[in-house]
Amino acid sequence: MLLLVGGFLVLMLIGVPAAVSMAAASILYLVIYGVAPDIIAAQRMIAGVESFPLLAVPFFILAGNLMNIAGVTGRIYSFALALVGWMKGGLAQVNIIGSVIFSGMSGTALADAAGIGTIEIKAMKDHGYPIDAAVGVTAASATLGPIFPPSLPFVIYGMMANVSIGALFMAGILPGVVMTVLMMITVAIFAYRRGWGSDTSFELRRLAEAAGEVLVVAAFPIGCYVLVQLGLSINIAVGIALLVLIVADWYFDFSAVMALMTPVILIGGMTMGWFTPTEAAMAAVIWSLFLGLVRYRTMTLRLLAKASFDTIETTASVLFIVTAASIFAWLLTVSQAAQLFSNFIFALTENKWVFLILVNILMLVVGCFLDTIAAITILVPILLPVAAVYGINPVHFGLIMTLNLMIGLLHPPLGMVLFVLSRVAKLSVERTTMAILPWLVPLIVALLLITFIPAITLWLPTEMELIR
Repeated sequence: MLLLVGGFLVLMLIGVPAAVSMAAASILYLVIYGVAPDIIAAQRMIAGVESFPLLAVPFFILAGNLMNIAGVTGRIYSFALALVGWMKGGLAQVNIIGSVIFSGMSGTALADAAGIGTIEIKAMKDHGYPIDAAVGVTAASATLGPIFPPSLPFVIYGMMANVSIGALFMAGILPGVVMTVLMMITVAIFAYRRGWGSDTSFELRRLAEAAGEVLVVAAFPIGCYVLVQLGLSINIAVGIALLVLIVADWYFDFSAVMALMTPVILIGGMTMGWFTPTEAAMAAVIWSLFLGLVRYRTMTLRLLAKASFDTIETTASVLFIVTAASIFAWLLTVSQAAQLFSNFIFALTENKWVFLILVNILMLVVGCFLDTIAAITILVPILLPVAAVYGINPVHFGLIMTLNLMIGLLHPPLGMVLFVLSRVAKLSVERTTMAILPWLVPLIVALLLITFIPAITLWLPTEMELIR
């Protein structure tokens, strides 16, 4: 086991990509120790991606890319500006609200940072905000993407831990709200201390229009319920409500109603049992195509091809990490790494809260060095059995792990959001890192609340656990 882990760490330290490091260390371990035939490496790598839930990965990535090219990000920004732009530090608050909405479509922190984050950083710079503040709040708000449903890390975790992906999606709603509130409070504090003013004048009409769009979205499920109570079947009721919504959007040209409807459709469809979380990813793609090709007509064949190729590239890199991590995690299992780790932890403490503190520290460190998908596939087989002995709910543990790894995306040396924003803002990695540091405070506070108050994640009814 020392050769396996040591080889992986050495390769990582000399700059070899994480996936290649895991694959090379695993093959070297197999060749030297002969714990299994060489062909097992190929078999385990294929088995790692031969999974129905993993089909959600390319579709959620494609949905995020399609939303970007369909011009939805600009509409989200305009809606958020009308809703909170009049507050002190208005564009920073817009940054957070925009990320909340966009996270309901993309499910990834990188899509958020590279998509709506690009618009937000430019707008904040143009309005006189320090570039460091613009980068910091964009980085912090990008972590909301994988917490609010849908979420690619939840898909990977659910597959590895054999946990309901639907339950994970639902469990992420309240933690996402907690993170949003803490970030908005942080912006308010910065605005007070640094003298940030509002960026748009307070106009009751604009605020009423933005609030009206929220009410329109809220009216959709209410309308469906009323129609069902009148005797219509649920399918016909939803069809009528959706048709009315589309006609109203066409007539009034709402800024973000259709974008806000994305998580409603996905979560509602899963709740009603119309599709699984994997199939919900395909529903997100269909909805994105409808918005780009039919509603807004901003999507051309050239842009569609670009989104497709970007999706292929991103999916290939994600699944390559999953394949390499599968053989690596399997070797850790057969070498009884989980048992050794369990014995080590039990020797330290029998208190589950102390265990969770140790896990948080471990994953915050791991998140600085390892890709999110690789970290999940490696750590779940080791940590989850130990967490089960302590009586920790696997859904709760999944939220803790995901948020830790999202914070890791903001850290050097391998934080991908860090590098994306460094390129977008044209800053050095060092300066980008310093800009992000103050914004880690609300994220750490949210992490502690989610860790020590399980009810924040386990609020959903037990029957929701059945949603696969």
